[in-house]
Amino acid sequence: MGTRPLCRAEKITSYSQIIKESEMAVDDLVEEITKKLGEETRLSDWLNVDQSTIQGFADVTKDHQWIHVDVDRATKESPFGSIVAHGFLTLSLIPHLGGMVDATEPAYPGLKLAINYGLNRVRFPNPVTSGTNVRTRTNLVGVDKINDECFQVVGEVTIEIEGKEKPACVAEMVSRYYF
Repeated sequence: MGTRPLCRAEKITSYSQIIKESEMAVDDLVEEITKKLGEETRLSDWLNVDQSTIQGFADVTKDHQWIHVDVDRATKESPFGSIVAHGFLTLSLIPHLGGMVDATEPAYPGLKLAINYGLNRVRFPNPVTSGTNVRTRTNLVGVDKINDECFQVVGEVTIEIEGKEKPACVAEMVSRYYF
């Protein structure tokens, strides 16, 4: 199970203290996180990517290419011998697997909003076949203070496939945290 960064929480009693604490918290967090550059910051649990998940993604995105939805044809004609998940389905699992979408457990005390700011690089070296388990492994590669109420974190996220040496996806995920 992955770990989350540990940060101090402080009691806030007035609006001016909120502003001061927000500035201090951002500076302190950036300093604390910077010390972890290059380190693995999260390893998720395994998640099974089954055919119903792939079909659901095909339905939502309107991408019904046979390699994703036609089991018989994919088994016979695909170089992978099976249905494969959409690359963007694999990519879209990062927030869930990375623990970024649990509103009951924010990444940092006092966090008001976390957003996906984008991706720097994305590659799909290995397909995810239907029924496969995947997980994410995240290494911290960058942190920058944006202003007194926000900082940005860049994590290199590798989506591993259980039993495979080559990963399904490698992406630099850029997230912004607002206080």
